[in-house]
Amino acid sequence: MKLKELLKRPRSLWLRIPLWIVAVWLLLLVGRFFVDLVWPYKPKPLDEVPFLDHAQTRTIGPVRVTASALGPNESQAIFGVSLALYGIQPVWLEVENGDNVPLFYLRAGTDPEWFSPYEAYWLTRFKAPRGANRRMEDRFYALEFESPVFPGQTNSGFIFTRLDEGIKALDLDLVGLGEKVYSFTFSVVVPGFRADYERVEFEALQHPDSLVSIETEEELRRALEQLPCCTTNRAGDRTGDPLNLVLVGDPENIFPALTRRGWHPTEQTHRAAIWRTIRSFVLRARYRYSPVSPLYVFGRPQDIAGQKARGTIHLRNHARFWLTPILFRGNTVWVGQISRDIGVRFILGFPPTTHKIDPDVDEARTGLIQDLAYSQALARFAFVKGAGAAPRDSPRSNLTGDPYFTDGLRAVLFFGPRPRTLDEVEYLDWERPPRFQQMERHERTRTLE
Repeated sequence: MKLKELLKRPRSLWLRIPLWIVAVWLLLLVGRFFVDLVWPYKPKPLDEVPFLDHAQTRTIGPVRVTASALGPNESQAIFGVSLALYGIQPVWLEVENGDNVPLFYLRAGTDPEWFSPYEAYWLTRFKAPRGANRRMEDRFYALEFESPVFPGQTNSGFIFTRLDEGIKALDLDLVGLGEKVYSFTFSVVVPGFRADYERVEFEALQHPDSLVSIETEEELRRALEQLPCCTTNRAGDRTGDPLNLVLVGDPENIFPALTRRGWHPTEQTHRAAIWRTIRSFVLRARYRYSPVSPLYVFGRPQDIAGQKARGTIHLRNHARFWLTPILFRGNTVWVGQISRDIGVRFILGFPPTTHKIDPDVDEARTGLIQDLAYSQALARFAFVKGAGAAPRDSPRSNLTGDPYFTDGLRAVLFFGPRPRTLDEVEYLDWERPPRFQQMERHERTRTLE
C-alpha cells in the first residue's frame, strides 16, 4: 500500500492496532511526567537528623575539625536513598581554618577507594523519574564537602566512603602551603550496630581504687610478666589460648590503628548476627563482624573482640582484649590473645563446629606487629615473659582441643598519635624471641670473622 493511500485511511489503520499497544504507548508518553510529579523523593533537612549527636571534635593549633560517620538510617534520611545498600557511607566533616594559608583536604588519606558525589548519586539513582534524579543529583552536590578551606573560613559537608559498621576510623590530613600539615585521627561510633563491647561498663573497670599507676619501664615490664598466662573457661578451672599481646596507649590511638588496618569489631550474638553468620558459612562469604565465643580473663569475658576477615568466614585473624588495672604514664594497658583461623572442624557440643586455629600462634603475634607498624600509630614494641614456651614437638591445647606451640613471650605494643614512619618505630630490648637471638649470634659470628 502506498503512503498516500495509507494516510487517506487513518481510521481503519487505528482500528487494526491492538488496544494493549495503544495503552502501552500512552503510558510511556505520560507516565514519566506523572512519576516526576508524585515520586516521593523527600530527603530530610540536616537539622532534623541527629547525626551530630555522635560527632567528635579535635583541635590542632589553629585548626578545628568535627567528624561524624552516618549510620544507614541517617544516610537514608538525609539523602533519600539507601546508600548503605550499595556499600556507601557518608561522613560529615566541618573544618575551621584559623591558619593564614589555604588548607587542602586529601580524601585519599581517609579512604583510597572513596566515592565521588556523582558516583554515589549514580549508583543509587532512581531508574525512571528524571525530575527526581535531578533533585537527587543536586542534593548530593549541595551537601559535598568542598576543598580547599581558605583562611578564616569554615567549610562543612559530606564525603562518601566505603561502609563500616560499629566503629569507623578516620584519618584526615589537611595540607597547606609552606609545608604545613595537620593530621587528625578519629574513632567515631556508627549508630545502628550492636557491638560486643557495648555490654561492657569500662568506667567500672577503671575505678580509681583498683588502678595501679606505673611510671618507669622496668616497673611496667615486671607488672606485665605478672599478668595471667592464658585465657580460661568461665569456671576458671581450665586454661586455653596464651595471652600473647599487650597494648599500651590512649584508646583514641590504639583502636583507630587496628581499624585502619582492616580490623573490625564483633557483633553481639543476636538473631540477625546468627543469620548473617549462617549465610556466610553456607555461601563461604566474608563476614567482617561475625560474633566470637567468649574466653575469660580476670573472671570476665573479653571486653573487646576484633577480627580481620580474609577470603571467607572460615579464614580470619581474631583477637580478644581485656582492660587491665594498670596505667602506664596515664595510658591504658590491655592484655590480649590473637590467633589465626584457618578452617572449621566438627566437635561434640553446641554449636557442633568450631574454628581450627593455626598452631603457630607466634606467627599471628608477629603478623600483628608488622600489620600495625603500617598503621602509622605504632611507636615502640617489646617482648616480655608470658605463658612460657611450648615447643612444636610438645604443644599445648586450647579450650576446644586445638594444639598450639609458642616461644612463650607476649608482644608489648606502644601507641601514639599518627603519623609515624617505619623507621621511627623503636624496639625495646627486654626479652628476645628465638629469631632475634639467632640474628644476634649471626652478627657476633660475622664480627669475629
